[in-house]
Amino acid sequence: MASKIQSYLNSKAEAYPLVIFRIMFGFIMAFSMIRFYSKGWIKTLYLDPKFHFSYFGFEWVAPLGNATYLLFFICFILSIMIALGYYYRQAIILFFITFTYIELMDKTTYLNHYYFISVLSFLMIFLPCNVLFSLDNLRSKIKSLVIPKWTIDSLKLLISIIYFYAGLAKINSDWLQKAMPLKIWLPSKYNIPVIGEWLMHENWVHYVMSWGGMIYDLIIPFLLLYRKTRIIGFLLVVFFHVFTSVLFPIGMFPYIMIGSALIFFDIPFHKSIIEWFEKTLKPLKKIVFPSLTPSLNKLKLSDYQLKNSSLKLSILTVFFMLQILFPFRYLLYPGELFWTEEGYRFSWRVMLVEKMGYANFKIVNGDNNNYFYVNNKDFLTPFQEKQMSFQPDFILEYAHFLGDHFKSQGHKNIEVYVDCFVALNGRKSRRLIDNTVNLYAQNESFKTKDWILPFNDEIKGL
Repeated sequence: MASKIQSYLNSKAEAYPLVIFRIMFGFIMAFSMIRFYSKGWIKTLYLDPKFHFSYFGFEWVAPLGNATYLLFFICFILSIMIALGYYYRQAIILFFITFTYIELMDKTTYLNHYYFISVLSFLMIFLPCNVLFSLDNLRSKIKSLVIPKWTIDSLKLLISIIYFYAGLAKINSDWLQKAMPLKIWLPSKYNIPVIGEWLMHENWVHYVMSWGGMIYDLIIPFLLLYRKTRIIGFLLVVFFHVFTSVLFPIGMFPYIMIGSALIFFDIPFHKSIIEWFEKTLKPLKKIVFPSLTPSLNKLKLSDYQLKNSSLKLSILTVFFMLQILFPFRYLLYPGELFWTEEGYRFSWRVMLVEKMGYANFKIVNGDNNNYFYVNNKDFLTPFQEKQMSFQPDFILEYAHFLGDHFKSQGHKNIEVYVDCFVALNGRKSRRLIDNTVNLYAQNESFKTKDWILPFNDEIKGL
């Protein structure tokens, strides 16, 4: 076994797939930054709110006022540098830091594809994506045609994990036996041309899409891995992600996944794209990009030597073990995952639940039991209030914010209670939080939140 592993680690491949992936990633991220600014989301999500929900352990990460615009602009510039392969290593490291900072500024904006970008950019730090067709070729004469094969395969592995785990998450009774939550969402898409009124309200369509989505996620990595089924797999990727982008507002995620799927194609495919780029950019070759083929012919190219390869492989081994094991951390917690959401995030559980909540907070004077109720609109944006109303960790953090706020206004011996009711995947609304528990006296931790009431129902699945 050890010899097989060593043989694999010593195997080589041409660098073209990493080059195409770098260009794709950089330009899509640059467009994403432009899109975020143009839609005014920087202001509405990070500047307008009076209070920001934070991730446990990252309370120190917060929006930077008007400098938040600068943070997004830096991300944009870094994305362009990545695409062009200009100071690539420095650019991808700084991109990972700045983008992850943006992701952590407010838990309200959590999306799986934001997490994917952070994880992917971290992986790209260790990959020689700039050895060909990059401005680094001009700057530092970096030119290598042959790289370790595992650097390409690591991207394939990460993408496969995401798809496969998303499929495993869909193997649950709500998704397969009740077609929930698609049965709630799809009828609202009646305004889609042709299929809106014709199909979206049909019960059988809800089941077909539920089962189809599960099967797609589970098999697509294997279809892409095998040459004979690769074209079919890629066409399915394009159809699936374009279709979901029409149905749901999921931003740039479909396009980054379509672009990422190209990594599975053979090297001649990527080489042909590079040659097309060269032909297209031929008028600029003397200024920006020297012709690739003459450069390779002139140079006595040696294999790319990965510096500190043992250390990098050790880091990536831990990285992938974390990606494989971390989504199963929910098994450490009792109760229904979809209800408590303990261990829910960062596990590739994509669009599995529809939850609506109502949370009414009561501020009590512990000495005389005088109390008053809070108008959440005084402190939260509509989007924040919606997300807070059904997520226990949000509720706890907001309760502490309210306690601190009213304490600073001179109120004494404050206790914070909440009446919270949540409807999950079409079920009747039921109480989520024990309304006799003073949340101001509860602290956030990785321990089970025993003040979350039992679900008293069962969602069977993995």
